[in-house]
Amino acid sequence: MDIRKTIDTTPMSGFQWYIVGLATFLNALDGYDVLAMAFTANAVSEEFGLNGSQLGLLLSAGLVGMALGSLILGPFADKLGRRRILIVSLLINLAGLALSATAGSSTELAIWRVVTGIGIGGILATVTVITSEYSNNKNRGMAVSIYTAGYGLGATLGGLLAARLIPEFGWRSVFLAGAAATLVSVILVVVSIPESVDYLRVKRPAGAEEKALQIARRIGKPDTIGLGTVNPADSAQAKLSDLLSGPFKVTTLKLWAAFFFIMFGFYFANSWTPKLLVESGMTENQGIIGGLALTLGGTFGSLIYGVITTRFNSRHTLMVFTVLSALTLVVFITTTSIPMLAFGSGVLVGMLINGCVAGLYTVTPASYPSALRTTGVGWGIGVGRFGAIFAPITVGALLDAGWTPPYLYGAVAVVVVLAAVALIGIRPYLGTEQKIAVTPAQNEAVPTP
Repeated sequence: MDIRKTIDTTPMSGFQWYIVGLATFLNALDGYDVLAMAFTANAVSEEFGLNGSQLGLLLSAGLVGMALGSLILGPFADKLGRRRILIVSLLINLAGLALSATAGSSTELAIWRVVTGIGIGGILATVTVITSEYSNNKNRGMAVSIYTAGYGLGATLGGLLAARLIPEFGWRSVFLAGAAATLVSVILVVVSIPESVDYLRVKRPAGAEEKALQIARRIGKPDTIGLGTVNPADSAQAKLSDLLSGPFKVTTLKLWAAFFFIMFGFYFANSWTPKLLVESGMTENQGIIGGLALTLGGTFGSLIYGVITTRFNSRHTLMVFTVLSALTLVVFITTTSIPMLAFGSGVLVGMLINGCVAGLYTVTPASYPSALRTTGVGWGIGVGRFGAIFAPITVGALLDAGWTPPYLYGAVAVVVVLAAVALIGIRPYLGTEQKIAVTPAQNEAVPTP
C-alpha cells in the first residue's frame, strides 16, 4: 500500500500520537493567548488609561489578526508546504508576543496583538490539517478532538499562570512567558514534525519519495511502497477561487455559515456568561463560577465528541451537538434561580459548544482535496473568527438596547441551530466524484483517468 492508504487503514503508531500531542500543545497557545489578554486587561487599562470602548478594541485586535492569519497563510500552506508555513506562523506568533511585552502605548500593543493573532491563525490552519492527515480513518475524529482540547488546557493554565505572574512581575511578564512557550514549540516542530503526506503526494517537491519512505519508517510502516498515484482531480493546480466555484461552492458556503454561527455562539458563551449571570440576579462570585463551569465542560467536550466519532458519523454527531448546545443555552439561563442546576447546565453548554468546534475541525479537512485542504480550513477558521468578533459587539449593543439575558441566550440559541441547518448535505471529498475545475493547459499536464 502507498503511505496514504497505510495511514488511513492501519493502527496509529506512537509517533502519530506524538504529532497529535504536539498539535494539542500548539493549539494551547491559542487558548493561552486569549486568556492572557483577558487577565492582563485591568493592568493594561490602568497603565494606559483606557476606557471600556478602547479596551474592547484592544481585546478584539487579536481576533482580527487570527482571521487575517487563517485567510492569508492557509492558501500559502497548500502551495509552499504545511510544515514550512507552520514554522513561519510560529515565528510570527513568537515575534508578536515578545513585542507585546515592549509596548509603550495601547496603539503599539494593539498592533502587536494583531501580529500575534496572524501567527495563531496560520498555526490553526496548518496544524488542523496535519493532525487530520496523520490520523487513521478510525481515530481521526478522536485525534482532532484531542488537538481541539488544547485550547481549553491552554486557557486554564494561562489564566492560572497570569494570576501568579501579574502581581509579582507585571502584565508584560505574561506575554514573555507566552513567547518562551512559543520558542519551545518552534524547536519541537523544526526537529520532529514531518511535512504533510498529502502535500508530498500532490506537489511532489524534490526528494518527495525519499521523504515519504522516511516518514513511513518513523510511523512504523516500513513496508509502505511510497507516495503512490494521485487522482488527477487532487493534483490539479488549485486556486483560492476554487473554493467558491464548481463542485466546492456549496460545500464552502455551508461550512463558512457553520463556522460563523458556531464561533458566534462559542465566543458569546465564553465572553458574556459571567456578566449576564449577574444581570439575571446572581452574585458576582456566582457569575465567575458560571463562567468557570463552561470552561470546565469545554475541557472534556471535544474529547467526548472524539470518542463518539469512533462509532458514529462525524457530521451527524456534530449536528446533534449543535442542536443540544442550543437547547442547553436556554436551560442554562432559565435556571439561574437554582444555582446548582444552572452550574450543571453550564458544564453541559461548555462540553457541547467545544465539541462543535472539534466537529468543525474534523469535518472541514475531509471535505476538500489535498490541493485545497489548508485553504479550505484556513478560510473556514477565518470566517469563524468574524463570528467571534461580531458576537461581543452585537450582544453588547442588544444589551444596551434593553434585551434581557433570557432573550439574548434564546437569540444566540437560534443562531447556533442555524449551524446544524448549514451542515445538511455536506459530504467528505471522494476524489472520483468531485473535481477541481482546471484550465485546458492544466488538463494537458495532468492526464485524466
